[in-house]
Amino acid sequence: MEGDPPYRVAGPTVLGHPRALATLFLTEMWERFSFYGMRAILVLYLTASVADGGQALDGATANAVYGTYNAMVYLMALPGGWVADRLVGARRSVLWGGVVIAAGHYVMAVPVDWSVFAGMALIVVGTGLLKPNISTMVGDLYPRDSPRRDAGFSIFYMGINIGGFTAPLVTGLLGERINWHLGFGAAAVGMTLGVVLYVLGGRGLGAAGAHPADPLLGAERRRALTRVAVGVVVAGLVVAALAVAGLFTVNTVVNLLTVGTVLVAVGYFARIMTDRELSRTEHSRMRAYLWLFVFAAAFWLIYDQAGSVLNVFAAERTDRTVAGFTFPASWLQSVNPILIIIGAPLFALLWLRLGHRVGTPAKFAVGLVLNGLSFVLMSVAAQAAVGGDLVSPWWLVAVYAVQVAGELSLSPVGLSATSRLAPVKYASQMMGLWFLAVAVGDAIGGQVARLAVTWPAPTYFLTFGLASVACGLGAVMLTRHLRTLMAGIH
Repeated sequence: MEGDPPYRVAGPTVLGHPRALATLFLTEMWERFSFYGMRAILVLYLTASVADGGQALDGATANAVYGTYNAMVYLMALPGGWVADRLVGARRSVLWGGVVIAAGHYVMAVPVDWSVFAGMALIVVGTGLLKPNISTMVGDLYPRDSPRRDAGFSIFYMGINIGGFTAPLVTGLLGERINWHLGFGAAAVGMTLGVVLYVLGGRGLGAAGAHPADPLLGAERRRALTRVAVGVVVAGLVVAALAVAGLFTVNTVVNLLTVGTVLVAVGYFARIMTDRELSRTEHSRMRAYLWLFVFAAAFWLIYDQAGSVLNVFAAERTDRTVAGFTFPASWLQSVNPILIIIGAPLFALLWLRLGHRVGTPAKFAVGLVLNGLSFVLMSVAAQAAVGGDLVSPWWLVAVYAVQVAGELSLSPVGLSATSRLAPVKYASQMMGLWFLAVAVGDAIGGQVARLAVTWPAPTYFLTFGLASVACGLGAVMLTRHLRTLMAGIH
């Protein structure tokens, strides 16, 4: 068929799907195990006392480190996609990414203070290579108009959430109850197994991701690699200068990365908005998308505090004893993935029933309002915990349920809108731009979360909850204008 990939994946199928889907499913599952396992215990480790094997950082710094780590994981999807598209192809990018992620976890398993930060850096780089490109390979397994394509992505999506669900249960038990470094290193074995299975299943992948989509050749390739090398050298010189000046501290690095993330977003939009090759309609749609980008960043600013501020609340302010057993605080991080597994098909059915009666801006508004209401609810829980009383963990379950409803209103809708609003010239880069919205929200959210340490907890949650609700109401007021700018895209 016209527009299909110029190949068919070799080998047998399972229930009508290529067997290679299982290879990619397991690889992605272990990558998400890595990511969510880290999220579940990172802040708890950073704030734990030295006697308990932690870093004894103040809560404000730990929250900022957590937000920056999340931001860097998503920011690296941009260069990771570029490496695959222009240099080595998705197949090798995923392989190298898995190897680097596994190496990062092995480093983190070493029981010394510096190993966690070194391992985090490796995991960020590896995830940037693997995360955006493995999804591309899933798409390559199917003809573009295959009715099984969406079902294949749904199966693949289950791998993400299975990894996200199981990771906190394993890393939380090992990290909080035995040794933090053992918890951080838990994914090393799993990611190694994922890489081995990926290599063994390589034949079944056929030509999927085997070659760069738009390869750099000759002099153009040399120029690009030279620029990359210069960038690495400049970054190294900046780090060296900070170290010599005595400024190379955790807070300095976090602040620089936060500013850098925001500047990347500004630069990206400036480049697109001033591109004279785009049509008037494409410029109009990108102005609408800029608003959606801001709304998405505001959403993730609050939502991704689940692993920092809310995780600390779970550790310090909730009664986690059931039948004489006190379960690790990080186990509550498994609530979100299981609720997404339950809720995703329900929301898909809801949007199908509503059709075009509820457009993208309105769905974003719903997501922002629900996200804000989750923090308003959290302020009630925090008020109940004032004075040192422990509250039921069901408060956090309820908060996560409201947040997941908000996520399912905004996140998959945002992915769909990104592909539909993208100018033809920037079709591939726009998915990276969507991940950049998450990065900006997480980076700023890490800085905002510093306030959770100095403000009274009820005030903190109520303030930012109401701010998100106000942002959602603002989106409602802009709905008609945005739909006009979207020029026929609902």
